[in-house]
Amino acid sequence: MSSARFDMSDVRRLERHLARAIPRARRDTSMVVRKGATNIKKDWKTNARASAPKHAPAYPRTIDYDFAAYGRDIFMATIGPENLHRTRGSQGALGAILEYGSVHNPPHCDGGRALDVEEPRFEAQMALIAERGLAWW
Repeated sequence: MSSARFDMSDVRRLERHLARAIPRARRDTSMVVRKGATNIKKDWKTNARASAPKHAPAYPRTIDYDFAAYGRDIFMATIGPENLHRTRGSQGALGAILEYGSVHNPPHCDGGRALDVEEPRFEAQMALIAERGLAWW
């Protein structure tokens, strides 16, 4: 029986590449999530100013986002109106009514439209991060 010999140089090269690429992908992913949240927040505010200028003029100022990292690999942004009544005249509590509508009011879908605009940009950036991480030749 003869023994087989393998050239492991490419496997070692891939191992070194992945060791460098994974921390870079983590950093880039965090930045993409933050940028996406910022874009959605800005677009949501713009949409809200246009759709409810008279009956909810303070509402756009309540829209913000929170960013959270769960471990090293999971990033999340929660975007929407702040319900806290920190300032007088805060209209953050109107968020659900303005976004989804009610018996007497049609939905404005300001946040939904902002998300629809950002989704393809976010997906393209995430695909780019994955491609950079896998391009090692």
